Amino acid sequence: MWESDASSPKDVVRNLNQLKKDIVFASLISQMKSPSTEKYTPSEIKGAVDDYLNIHAGSANQRQDRYLSLVDSYYTLVTDFFEFGWGPSFHFAPRRQGESFKDSMLRQEYVLADRMSLCPGMTIVDIGCGVGGPMANLARYCGATFVGVNNNVYQIKRAASNVKDVQSLCSFLECDFMDIPVDAEIYDGAIAIESMAHAPNKARAFREVWRVLKPGSLFAGYEWCLTDVYDPQNTRHVQIKKNIEIGSGLPNIAKISEVRSALCEVGFDIVECRDFSVDADLGEPWYNALHSRGFELQGIARSPFGRAVTNVMLRFGEAVRLVPSGTRQLSTALNEGADALVEGGEIGVFTPMYFFLVRKPSLPDGETSAS
Repeated sequence: MWESDASSPKDVVRNLNQLKKDIVFASLISQMKSPSTEKYTPSEIKGAVDDYLNIHAGSANQRQDRYLSLVDSYYTLVTDFFEFGWGPSFHFAPRRQGESFKDSMLRQEYVLADRMSLCPGMTIVDIGCGVGGPMANLARYCGATFVGVNNNVYQIKRAASNVKDVQSLCSFLECDFMDIPVDAEIYDGAIAIESMAHAPNKARAFREVWRVLKPGSLFAGYEWCLTDVYDPQNTRHVQIKKNIEIGSGLPNIAKISEVRSALCEVGFDIVECRDFSVDADLGEPWYNALHSRGFELQGIARSPFGRAVTNVMLRFGEAVRLVPSGTRQLSTALNEGADALVEGGEIGVFTPMYFFLVRKPSLPDGETSAS
C-alpha cells in the first residue's frame, strides 16, 4: 500500500505509482459486480447481451422498430458501469483549464438553466432523465420543479436515490419519451441532455415535446450528431459511427442539419443552435474524459488503461464465476464505443453536444389553445 512518509523524489514517484495501481485495483473490483441484475438474473445476462448485439447486427429499420427494447436493455445492462465511471450525470462537457471534471459537468448543465431563465414556480420536463444527476443539480441551482421521463425502471430507481435532497422538486414518469402520458401544454419548459439520440424519428420525438409544452415555452438540450465532416463513403467514418451506436445504445446517429430541420419541421422557432464542442476558449476537448490521466477513481475507470485492464479482469471473473457470463462481451462493446467516440471527436466527424435552444411560438393575443 501507499506510504506517506517518502524521504526522496524516487520514493515519491514509487509511492504515487503504487497509489495509482491501488486505485485501479479498487475500481476493477467495484466494476466486477456490474452489469445490474435488477431485470436479468446472472444466468440471463449473456442472453440479454447477445440479444442487444443482434439488434445492432440487423438493419437500420429493425433497430428503429425495436428502439424501446434496444434502449431499455442497454441501460439495464450498462447503468452500473456508467454510474461508477461518470457519477450520476451521463453526459460530456468541454473542460476549461484548471477545471475539475465535476465542475465542467455542472457548468454544462447550468447553461440550460441560464439560457432558459429557469426559476422557482416553473415545471420543466427532463426528456430522458437518466439516473437523475442533471435534474437534481438544476433543481438545486435554480429551484424549478423537474419531471424526469425515462422508460427504464432501473434508472428511475437509481434516480430516485440521487435526488433525495431535492425530492420535493423532482418526480418521474416511466414511459417512452415518444409518447408521454400527460395532457397537452402543461410544462413551462423542456430539457434533453444527450438523450434524444435514442429517438428513432427526430421529428416525431420533437413533436411530442412540442405537444406537452405551453405556448411560448423554451426547449433546450444537447444532441449527439454527425458533423459536416462525416463522409458516408469513408469506411473509417462509417465504422466510427457504427461503433458509437453499438457502444451507446443508439438506433442511428443523425446529422446536425437533420436535427435542426426536424426542430423547424415541428414548428419550433430557433433561438440558438451551435456545436459547443468547437468552443475555442476551452482548455480540453470533451473526449479527454475518456482518456483521463488523473488519479481520481472515476477518471481511471474511464481511461483506456482502466478500461483495458477491467476487460482482462472480467475475462478472469467470468472464468471463476465471479461475474455473469456476457459481462466481458458487454465491456468490449463499451470499450470499442468509447474508442470510437474519441476518434470521432479527434477527427471532427462527431459531436455529443450540438446545443439547441428553441421556442414554441406564443399564441396570438386573445387566442386560446382551445380555439
